[in-house]
This record gives sequence, structure tokens and C-alpha cells, in this order.
Amino acid sequence: MPRRSAPALVVYDGDCAFCTTSVAFIMRRLRPKCTVSPWQFTDLDALGVTRRRAQHELLYISPAGTVYGGAQAVARILLRAGGIWAWPGGMLILPPARWIAHGVYRAVAAHRDRLPGGSPACAVLAAHRPG
Repeated sequence: MPRRSAPALVVYDGDCAFCTTSVAFIMRRLRPKCTVSPWQFTDLDALGVTRRRAQHELLYISPAGTVYGGAQAVARILLRAGGIWAWPGGMLILPPARWIAHGVYRAVAAHRDRLPGGSPACAVLAAHRPG
């Protein structure tokens, strides 16, 4: 679903303190040209995103409506920030950095409840994690 008139959108888990802190840091320090919204206050159906996906990974929705998740969402945010941040963002979309970033993102996401700023709300049962 095209969103050409809308800015890029970053959707994150607003119940997770680690996620909220990370997104706040990114917005304050990198200043990507996008808006942010917790998935709990986002019309996911209008974006073509399932609740399950939004619960498990950071999402970046381009103005054209393309949805990127996890490490690829981080790469797109870095690209959107521009300047010096565009270089690592560009690297993260290319193999083998893309594969490594995916693994690192999944490890962090799986253990976000144990990371600084993590909370019990961050814990997701292993049986419910995608992939």
C-alpha cells in the first residue's frame, strides 16, 4: 500500500524498555528523517503488518510502503540518517554483513529482557518467536 505522501515510519515495541530506549537514542543522536510510533498505537493493518511481526522486530516502513524488519530496518534507519551513518547502513544491506547483522539482531531480540533497560514485558516465549 503506497504511502508516498507520508514520511518513513519506524515501528517498535512500546512495552519494551530496551526498545523504547534504543529508539529514543537513535532519534536523538542520528536524527533520521522519519517518524516513530510504538506498534501498540499504530494501525498495523493499514501498513500491511501483522501484530506478531510488530511484537518481534523493529520495523521500518518506507514512504512507498515497503516494510523492512530487524537488521534491515536498522540499515534503512542508518541510510535515512545520512552523513556518516549512511556508510554502515549501506554495508548492512550487503552480504556478508547482512547475514551477520541478521544473526546479531536476532540474538539481541531474543534476549532483550536481559539487556540494560530490558523489562519483563520484553520477554517473549521461545515458542512464539518467528524463525
